[in-house]
Amino acid sequence: MITNINLTTKETFLLEDMKSHEEQCILKYDNYHNLASDPQLKAVFRSNAQIEREHLETINQLLAGKVPNMSGGQSGGQQSGGQQSSGQQAPQQKSSGLTTFAQESTSSLGFNISDKDMCTDMLSMEKYVSGAYDTAIFEFKDSQVRDVLNHIQKEEQKHGQAITSYMINKGMYTLK
Repeated sequence: MITNINLTTKETFLLEDMKSHEEQCILKYDNYHNLASDPQLKAVFRSNAQIEREHLETINQLLAGKVPNMSGGQSGGQQSGGQQSSGQQAPQQKSSGLTTFAQESTSSLGFNISDKDMCTDMLSMEKYVSGAYDTAIFEFKDSQVRDVLNHIQKEEQKHGQAITSYMINKGMYTLK
């Protein structure tokens, strides 16, 4: 069931920020999926990108004044190995204005990035986005919207967890 809401100006601005963050996550995950050398990391990036697309769709629904029901809509995160919980491949990116780079174009630009660098960048991004959701949650008056944003934030944390687990397993990240 979808509930209608009226957003304040501040809430609208916060959602626009979240929309921008989700678009950046999708862009980076898609680009890094193309650049990653390890198939396991490609799977993590592909899965995270798909969930970020779901987040973007949810944010767009909120901006349209609709509160989606989160009980069956979003995936709830990842299963082991970075695979999507539905087991399906991520759909091709819709024309949202986001651009991805093919792997061969990076070498012609003299751009090289390691799997570790991509993981570190995305882990930093996920930490930032999770914090932004945390702040936004406190600013919304409607408890249903706060619940939706909290759901998304938990999934962002799972993205960070998937990246951290990958990095630990590959010796890229140590917890001392």
